[in-house]
Amino acid sequence: MDANADPAELEKFAALAQGWWDPQGSSRPLHELNPLRLQYVQRIAGAGGRRLAAMHALDVGCGGGILSEALARTGAAVLGIDLAPAVLEVARLHALEAGVAVDYRGIAVEALALEQPQSFDLVTCMEMLEHVPDPAAIMQALAALVRPAGDIVVSTLHRTPQAFLVAIVGAEHIARVLPRGTHEYLKFIRPSELARWGREAGLELRDLTGISYNPLTRAFRLSTRTDVNYLAHFRRAGPPA
Repeated sequence: MDANADPAELEKFAALAQGWWDPQGSSRPLHELNPLRLQYVQRIAGAGGRRLAAMHALDVGCGGGILSEALARTGAAVLGIDLAPAVLEVARLHALEAGVAVDYRGIAVEALALEQPQSFDLVTCMEMLEHVPDPAAIMQALAALVRPAGDIVVSTLHRTPQAFLVAIVGAEHIARVLPRGTHEYLKFIRPSELARWGREAGLELRDLTGISYNPLTRAFRLSTRTDVNYLAHFRRAGPPA
């Protein structure tokens, strides 16, 4: 199976591997954003009295493992997958040094969906969909991997002028908190497109929540505005397995 990945994108993120866990380095926005991502996932996972600690979670496009480790620290059994070997090596070494139990694999999400269908209570895919050639196919694979009544949480960027100004002009060219070329505007995803891909994969869109950023305090917060970054919660139909 051909991987649904752009080699240039993989090289781009592999070049960031050694500084992935430096909170003041090129991955600083991920470190600043991660507590909010975890907060949102915990809110979703805790609905209906469930416990994240009892869940089998999959982090797709895990990179150096910032979210994977945070999920594992809650007690969840976590598998993180990525296609950049250098980044995965950083993730494995950091988890070992930190004493956090996370399993990492270099495998495409579509291949894992064939290997382990309906195997996860929770699937996350953060800041990845806007970097792949066929994001709709990724949504199909995420849907195949999650158990009936399981949850999928994705985050991405809205294709709006505001997102272009914030994520590319502001973050890459003015503030320089991200390397130039990190994002391509035409790959940003409208919520309507994401919702359609979810429906086509048999998923129900349960929530859309925006993310706002205060550059003075360097703080992210959840917002009703989805015109730049946003989180989406999908649920697979069916009774719990």
